[in-house]
Amino acid sequence: MDYRATLNLPQTAFNMKANLTQKEPMLLKRWEKEDLYAQIQESAQNKPLYVLHDGPPYANGHIHLGTAFNKILKDIILKSKRMAGFRAPYIPGWDCHGLPIEHNVDLELGEKKKTIPILSKRGACRKYAEKWIKTQKAEFKRLGVLGDWDAPYLTMDYAYEAAIAREFNKFLHSGSVIRNKKPVYWCSTCTTALAEAEVEYHDHRSPSIYVKFPVVDDFSDVSPVLAGGKLFIVIWTTTPWTLPANLAVAFHPECVYAAVQVGDETWILAQDLVAAVMAETGIKEYSISGTFSARALENRRCRHPFLDRDSLLVLADYVTTDAGTGCVHTAPGHGADDYLTGLRYGLDILSPVDNEGIFTSEAGPYAGQHVPAVNKVIIADMSASGALAHQSDINHSYPHCWRCKKPVMYRATPQWFISMENNDLRARSLDNIKKVEWTPAWGMQRIYAMIEGRPDWCLSRQRSWGVPITIISCTACGEIVKSAALVQKIDDLFSKEGADAWFRHGVEVFLEPDTKCGSCGSTSFSKEEDILDVWFDSGVSHAAVCEERPELRSPADLYLEGSDQHRGWFHSALLTSVGTRDRAPFLGVLTHGYVVDGQGKKMSKSVGNVVAPGEVIEKYGAEILRLWVSSEDYRDDVKVSDEILRQVSDSYRKIRNTIRYMLGNLSDFNPEQHRIDRAELPELDRWALAKYDELKAKVIQAYEKFEFHAIYQGLNYFCGTTLSAFYLDIIKDRLYASGTDSFPRRAAQTALFEMLDGLLRLMMPVLTFTATEAWESLYGLTDSSPLSKGIFFAEFPGLSEQQTDTAMEARWNRLIRIRSEITKALEIARQEKIIGHPLEAEVRLQADGELADFLAQEWSTIKEISIVSVLAKEQGVTEADVTFVSEEVEGLVVRVLPAPGQKCERCWIRSTTVGESSDHPQLCDRCAAVVGCIELQKGA
Repeated sequence: MDYRATLNLPQTAFNMKANLTQKEPMLLKRWEKEDLYAQIQESAQNKPLYVLHDGPPYANGHIHLGTAFNKILKDIILKSKRMAGFRAPYIPGWDCHGLPIEHNVDLELGEKKKTIPILSKRGACRKYAEKWIKTQKAEFKRLGVLGDWDAPYLTMDYAYEAAIAREFNKFLHSGSVIRNKKPVYWCSTCTTALAEAEVEYHDHRSPSIYVKFPVVDDFSDVSPVLAGGKLFIVIWTTTPWTLPANLAVAFHPECVYAAVQVGDETWILAQDLVAAVMAETGIKEYSISGTFSARALENRRCRHPFLDRDSLLVLADYVTTDAGTGCVHTAPGHGADDYLTGLRYGLDILSPVDNEGIFTSEAGPYAGQHVPAVNKVIIADMSASGALAHQSDINHSYPHCWRCKKPVMYRATPQWFISMENNDLRARSLDNIKKVEWTPAWGMQRIYAMIEGRPDWCLSRQRSWGVPITIISCTACGEIVKSAALVQKIDDLFSKEGADAWFRHGVEVFLEPDTKCGSCGSTSFSKEEDILDVWFDSGVSHAAVCEERPELRSPADLYLEGSDQHRGWFHSALLTSVGTRDRAPFLGVLTHGYVVDGQGKKMSKSVGNVVAPGEVIEKYGAEILRLWVSSEDYRDDVKVSDEILRQVSDSYRKIRNTIRYMLGNLSDFNPEQHRIDRAELPELDRWALAKYDELKAKVIQAYEKFEFHAIYQGLNYFCGTTLSAFYLDIIKDRLYASGTDSFPRRAAQTALFEMLDGLLRLMMPVLTFTATEAWESLYGLTDSSPLSKGIFFAEFPGLSEQQTDTAMEARWNRLIRIRSEITKALEIARQEKIIGHPLEAEVRLQADGELADFLAQEWSTIKEISIVSVLAKEQGVTEADVTFVSEEVEGLVVRVLPAPGQKCERCWIRSTTVGESSDHPQLCDRCAAVVGCIELQKGA
């Protein structure tokens, strides 16, 4: 007789090999065809709302691993919220305006870019963005990210562009928008102003020079040591090109300054820096003639080192003695602090550099020369004139343009700004930051410091592709037209034609007939030509999307982006919302680190360490990317490499095989017919369910706290250790060899079913594809079954209302330690050729006192969990007989012998009862009885 046919062997169509690269696209195709997202939203109509507002990626190029990480993280959160009983819509978005797109279109246009009409160029930019939105949309969907992909929000949609203009006009009419000639970051390559968020800092090599400013006035009243002779104020700078714009030298009012004798010259510099400056300049022979306060120097003058004008001596608290000379070269047109000092002292805001970085006539002999190449010329001229005290080079962090990666300059030009002080925008923003829940918590301190110290927001961009600054002003006196009628006209035209309307129509179309300037009576008006900073575009998405889409609301529950968005999207969203609504646009903000390679290095094409999402998906499937996202602690930089992905793939394989084993052993289990009450289950099954209850609580709490790596670790441990290495190993005999409908088998199946059903729900937000496939297998669903029967419409398992049985837990912890010691003894016996397999063993235990009593009480349980054929008590063991003396369980002695009896051909247990059955002499008594029942049933 073929006794294998009498076993309850696992049966499942859920394959060991996942074939994710083939199965995932099939699932995605069905979800899209049947509009799974819409079905989910429809079924959740009456559930509480949770809004995660999508930060729009830029519509330019393929997605990278950082973008994929971000989208998957959002998808995990939203799916977990749906499983937790929320209605959680997802409206993906794209940032469509701005320099990167315009730059690439310029490259495509070539020389035509200089002559192409602005509307034609804007049309080319729109087509370019549309192309990449289509590409990125397909790439995001391939990740298993569920959302309203058919109706995303685009910052270039007409309705969105109209919303941008509306929000700007709110700032304008509130008095928050100001026009100033202020220093801003400027890229001469891209010929536009840059926002703080558009500047990146990279290492840069710059000249480091000490320059002598001659003093011609009599300073003897300040200090006698400054009387007569050749007197110089020494400054230090790393930007020689800004010296033609120098109008002042700043001193700290509280610092002590020294008169230093160097040859026949007297140099003025901070006393605390004398030794450092002399060492840097290589001057060994010097002496300090005396010291004095700089206060008496205020409003006196020195001469410019090479231009025919004076430089004012001023006082400023930002002067430090950390580096330099304590005498700070001040060019109000080229520095934020310099600018404020210039305003305080009534200096010109001089910036003799044009849009292309070329000196104007105001730079004197350097007119027509290019920054920063002119540095070498200026240094050489000062060296020849004697104004240069010392020259070297320095490596330091320097601002670069986010687009062209070239160094930028700080340059004063007339720009439009949102004032941080008008209407108390800074103070109100800082107050609202404290009301938001920041994850990680340090995010609050970071953005607080940024808002606290930031300058006014420069809105102007000298480009074509964006939403215009919708200002119309009098050409005679500059007075801005502010009227409700103009705001409404802009809104009407933008809603119908988009922002192109601004460039398509003349100024008269926007104004009421016979409009006159309220200030001077002029009837001549002009439109502003600059466009808005793109961070304003995305920043007002709370108004353009969350307040406009009926399925959303503002403030959103969560904004989630990379940590660089503290100075980007989080920043602009906060300012635009507080400025017009006096509240933050988000209740919570979660940030994640950058994706780096396995050694923690930034990914770079030139280095060759870039890992592309498409390549990972092609090799492993999107499911492995999703599991990788959950495995990483996103609060730090996130590492990825082939080795890391292989490890994640191995973890996935173990989880999948555990699911497969459970499915295989539930093929004939109907919970409505076969489920057994938990209270009636054997204690091993109740223990397993108690461990599952612990996992449930841990995982659900981890989802709530966004601690996804804890979910990964919890699922891994539960599947790999609690189940596969312990519980499933033990119950295999019950499942395979017991009677099909017997209590021991149905009890084990009851526990398996509850755990598997819950595990699939718990893992679904992360392992969406696998949970879907396994759920269909568990509940017998097919491709023709309605999607509403699938796991997307399920919720997390309920938390157990039963109190933790601490006595049972303690007893099982002790049993597991004893089993571990028996396993060690079995391995030694196997190595010594006493046994081959544990079922070939007879294990004898010896103990005294309380341990002996515990062993006696739990004898049958210990035999079951040890998976041996015989467990016996040892009496009178001699030292030579001892196999193993436990160090972990004091007083426990384990001896391993070959088990008596023959091997049962059905269950493989060695038993002295094999041969007793005349009908089935190859079987033990248990198996003979089971087979006998099977034969009776067949006969009946």
